[in-house]
Amino acid sequence: MYMSGLSAVQVYVPWNYHEPLPGVYDFAGDRDVEAFLDLTAELGLLVILRPGPYICAEWEMGGLPAWLLWKPDIVLRSSDPAYLAAVDSWLHVLLPKIKPRLYQHGGNIISVQVENEYGSYYACDYEYLRHLLGSFRALLGSEVLLFTTDGTRAEELRCGTLQGLYATVDFGPGSNVTEAFGAQRRVEPKGPLVNSEYYTGWLDYWGEAHASTSSARVARGLEDMLQLGANVNMYMFHGGTNFAYWSGADFKDQYKPVTTSYDYDAPLSEAGDPTEKLFAIRTVISKFQPLPVGPMPPASPKYAYGWVALRKYADLLDVLDVLCPSGPIQSQFPLTFEAIKQAHGFVVYRTQLPRDVLDPATLGAPPHSVCDRGYVMLEQVRLQEHTPPGPALGRAVGPASSRAVPCQGLGDSQGAESHTEPLALGSGRGAAALTLWLQEYRGTLERDGQTTLRVTGRAGETLDVLLENMGRISFGANISDFKGLLGNLSLDSSPLSNWLIYPLAIDTAIQQGWPHTTLPKSSSRGRAGPAFYTGTFETPGIAWDTFVKFPGWSKGQLWINGFNLGRYWPRRGPQQTLFVPGSVLHVGRPNNITVLELEGAPPTPFLLFLDQPLFNRTLSRSTAATE
Repeated sequence: MYMSGLSAVQVYVPWNYHEPLPGVYDFAGDRDVEAFLDLTAELGLLVILRPGPYICAEWEMGGLPAWLLWKPDIVLRSSDPAYLAAVDSWLHVLLPKIKPRLYQHGGNIISVQVENEYGSYYACDYEYLRHLLGSFRALLGSEVLLFTTDGTRAEELRCGTLQGLYATVDFGPGSNVTEAFGAQRRVEPKGPLVNSEYYTGWLDYWGEAHASTSSARVARGLEDMLQLGANVNMYMFHGGTNFAYWSGADFKDQYKPVTTSYDYDAPLSEAGDPTEKLFAIRTVISKFQPLPVGPMPPASPKYAYGWVALRKYADLLDVLDVLCPSGPIQSQFPLTFEAIKQAHGFVVYRTQLPRDVLDPATLGAPPHSVCDRGYVMLEQVRLQEHTPPGPALGRAVGPASSRAVPCQGLGDSQGAESHTEPLALGSGRGAAALTLWLQEYRGTLERDGQTTLRVTGRAGETLDVLLENMGRISFGANISDFKGLLGNLSLDSSPLSNWLIYPLAIDTAIQQGWPHTTLPKSSSRGRAGPAFYTGTFETPGIAWDTFVKFPGWSKGQLWINGFNLGRYWPRRGPQQTLFVPGSVLHVGRPNNITVLELEGAPPTPFLLFLDQPLFNRTLSRSTAATE
């Protein structure tokens, strides 16, 4: 950035990244805001800070903590007392860390944004903006420049600006620069022209084409603004990654989850590498000011570690005792993630069929009540003849809910999938009737998609729905985005009841060393449905950045050495690889891979590590063979 002629870095502070629970704060490791700010000062860069409390950025819930929704009627981004109390508590922790680094105190922070694009929010609550202005002034002092950012429409600037906050605008290439800055001048007659978000590219949504913006178009718009003497922040200048569960979503007629990659087609890629766009921008800047003398930093090394074989570890439903050690919550009807205080990830909803369903019946959910994807498994009881090789098995086993005990002695030869121990009846001479419990994956219920499945079964058989939070909406009026089953499932319009709800702590288990290296006995190889896979690989003496591809996989989550690298979904795209920073990898010892595949792994499960990312199923040149 510095070698490209930039003088400042603009950065968000996501509230939910630092306060995961009320009053619990985390500023360690990559959450160390102060260390980051000190590093920018060492590099000679100024800072424009955007601490929210709302940031958007296609980040989970726009940076607001999900625990705010524990109070279901809270009005976010407003003067609601419950919301303001939480905001004030957060600002009293964050802003004292910022104050010593302000420019007027000898630091490098030249300005601080208050809220973000508030004019695009329905509330238009000036009392809220005045409250924020008072809080920022009280905690940062009277000298710091506080500003707002909004689009250029009159309504956006009317609701998003306030006397005492300097008004800036945002717009991208192709906009009429004179008209856009004219909109700023109508609300801010004096002072610098500022585009706080000049869009160098755009984000990607799952299921849509990879977004790109031509270098020439970006360069032309930048030059037009600099000719007017304007100040320009390029959003994004450096692409990034929404690791773990931090990708947000938009709502544009339907729910649109954002990909794990936030490469943004930016001048510096997701992995920090220079692109053609960077050099086009650098050429424009050189027309208006001298560039720093010296060579441009090269791209960081990448390595194609090649193919890595995985093995199935366990079906998800077979390890609920590990993933939910406190046991399930009992409820007459389904509860939301927020009601059970589960911020991210996955929850299992379990009930039993109330009656025999011999002819296919409709398992359905009310419209927009599956938030966001539900993976449906239905236990099937099968009677099967078996001739024991020796004495009668003879031991009766309890109800199917005791599924944690794997089947002993039947193996794959009996055609059984994942089940508990069999109930064997007979004398041991001739054929015996075996009762097998098989948990069959029936399909997916999806927000704004398929909300019904056809099922059959017997009374008392177990129905499980694994609910996935794909990311809370980060922009617009729908940011109070509750997750889970928001309405009751029904069977041919008859509501199902008596649920067991399992909030899954998958990340906690993996960070504590699970799954262990010893593979449990499993007779469910090759069956579709949520399951864990494990494997290892080693680096050749140095840990370089890499990209992992999922040939034949469907959808899921990837961890390496306990670090959650995010969601993969090659069947929907456009993203086909996940970025793996070298800092995540080990040197001189095995790197542990854990995959949660939600729909169905390939018969022979492999991952492919490449030295280039892959979007839209088109692979950049790589030193490794592709599938």
